[in-house]
Amino acid sequence: MSMTIKQMLGQKLIFGFHGTELSPEFINLLRTWKIGNVILFLRNIESAEQMRTLCSQIQQIVREETGLPAFIVIDQEGGMVSRLPEDAVNTPCAMALAATGKEENAVKAAEITIRQLRGLGANFNMAPVLDVNNNPKNPVIGIRSYGDNPQTVASFGCAGARAYAGSGVLCCAKHFPGHGDTAVDSHLGLPRVEKTEQELEQLELIPFYRAVENGIPAVMISHVLFPAIEPENVPCTMSRRIVTDLLRHKLGFEGLILTDCMEMGAIKDHYGTAHGVVEAIRAGVDLAEISSTLELEQQAAEALNKAAEQGLLNLEEIRQSVEKIVQYKARLDEFPLEPELCNQPQDHAAAEQMALQAVTCVSGCAPHADCDTFFCGCADYRASGVGNDQGTSASFPAYMGTAFDAPFLITSKSPDAAEVEAAVAQARMYRRTVLSTCNGHLFAGQISLANALIDAGLDVTVIALRNPYDLSEVHGCTCKIAAYDYSLPAFRALEQVLRGAPMEGKCPVALGGI
Repeated sequence: MSMTIKQMLGQKLIFGFHGTELSPEFINLLRTWKIGNVILFLRNIESAEQMRTLCSQIQQIVREETGLPAFIVIDQEGGMVSRLPEDAVNTPCAMALAATGKEENAVKAAEITIRQLRGLGANFNMAPVLDVNNNPKNPVIGIRSYGDNPQTVASFGCAGARAYAGSGVLCCAKHFPGHGDTAVDSHLGLPRVEKTEQELEQLELIPFYRAVENGIPAVMISHVLFPAIEPENVPCTMSRRIVTDLLRHKLGFEGLILTDCMEMGAIKDHYGTAHGVVEAIRAGVDLAEISSTLELEQQAAEALNKAAEQGLLNLEEIRQSVEKIVQYKARLDEFPLEPELCNQPQDHAAAEQMALQAVTCVSGCAPHADCDTFFCGCADYRASGVGNDQGTSASFPAYMGTAFDAPFLITSKSPDAAEVEAAVAQARMYRRTVLSTCNGHLFAGQISLANALIDAGLDVTVIALRNPYDLSEVHGCTCKIAAYDYSLPAFRALEQVLRGAPMEGKCPVALGGI
């Protein structure tokens, strides 16, 4: 392999941008620093055809400047972390798949996702999430996890990952060594977990061990402090003890190690993005991601090249890392773009069937809705930095109001006392009320509304559209249902349930008090 230092370092960076077209400034950045990889978000995507054109342009520019294909990276987990356009198929989230109780659904969802990405031009998916969500107050993982049991997480996660082998798309287990027991969103702050390595071995590391044993090609490192393992007050991303000693050596992982985005608050606000990138590479990561800001991307590229000039990087380790990146790219390059794989009716049908199989009756019995049913609840919103900039465009109350020719009310995401009182007064006018929540365990006003409706003696069904933990905080009511997502496929599944379809799901996390 004959490359300059700048060319090698460019292969180790993943840059993102804003807009649905490549700006001259971003193109210049790619060309100047020989950047080998680009990440896409929903903000970059309008339609299937536009995404294909964009991916083709990225590949053309990267090949011209580096002589190698690009990793085109995307976070297509399913559920709330879905980046694909409407004329593609988005699958249910991990917790919904686990709620079906069928590992084959994890495989099916992965196969559907692979077909979409192969048909659109992305070749590196940042999934599956292998975090064990053992903290109900976790603001960033939640339904992105397969549950609170490490064996369930390992089984479903590895089942889905196996579908990627030889598919033309890479997958990536995240967020090592575990982001499930945090109470801080690392997009916004710096989480801290006090567990020892021995404690992690008993829970968080179990799915990652299984994934490594099953040949997972890539692992993403979390921006979490583990002071009992890394005493230098740096997060996993910047810790050689965790990146190289624990993941590379102890777990025996030989694939690609990635950072989460280095613009996230955990890194940018506490260490600085450019410094964080240099330290992550020094820690042993193969690929560092900066996803949004041209200025920070420029600074990171400059800092990394300067660190090489100053002898701060292990150049032999860099060469070995880049050789590995090139080998993975060569395998992906064998698979051509196949537009016809994307947006097939049978894949839409399969995704909707999985959403229906996931719906869980946590307690009680679902009502048969009609025009005398009052639907209320908040619209979707960005509860975490990992979510899309805009939530689901349709609202649950409006969807159900239209479906049943029934009254509905869209509330704020955390109703105050006056809004709660007005909603209860309106609900008294109808035979029954169906209230939806969306991360109500994080926004107390939603729970206050639920409990006020119940305390008023009304016939109330509460449906948790995202995290099922909401249901633990609601008093006794007619029925409690978990749907695991705020999306049109989940709405359509719930419509069938409210018309009499059976609920087959089983909640994969413990709900206290139920």
